[in-house]
Amino acid sequence: MDIFNIMPTISTAFIVISAVLVAIGWSQIIKGKREQHKRTMTMAAIAAIIFFVIYASRTIFVGNTAWGGPDNLKTIYLVFLLFHIVLATVAAVFGLTTLYTGYKAKYNKHRKLGRVTSVIWFITAITGATVYVLLYILYPGGHTKPVIDAILGW
Repeated sequence: MDIFNIMPTISTAFIVISAVLVAIGWSQIIKGKREQHKRTMTMAAIAAIIFFVIYASRTIFVGNTAWGGPDNLKTIYLVFLLFHIVLATVAAVFGLTTLYTGYKAKYNKHRKLGRVTSVIWFITAITGATVYVLLYILYPGGHTKPVIDAILGW
């Protein structure tokens, strides 16, 4: 197994780690452990960034994995994938905003936003892990053309 085949496993692990850290951070703030919460949420953000760097690198240079399952499930999978992508984008924007409000000590906004952001992040992580299981465990597919090749016309 080469590095490009292990990248989806590694990136999925980082997004799951990020969600677990968010859950731990949520528990810490409920218990009033503000400094621990801040460190844990920073680690959660770093794990999410590592996920994104690995995911984006693989997409640009290797390509995304094509659906390898039965044709009768393809439409359902694509709708699920679209839901995940939209949710992940929303979660990223909410996550950055929540981090910003926390670091700027705008705690009323941070508290309200954090509750929503955390739930969205959990759903994003679960749907992302589900996409991984569908593409790499249940129905392994092939690779599409790398984005960089498509852009450069190779």
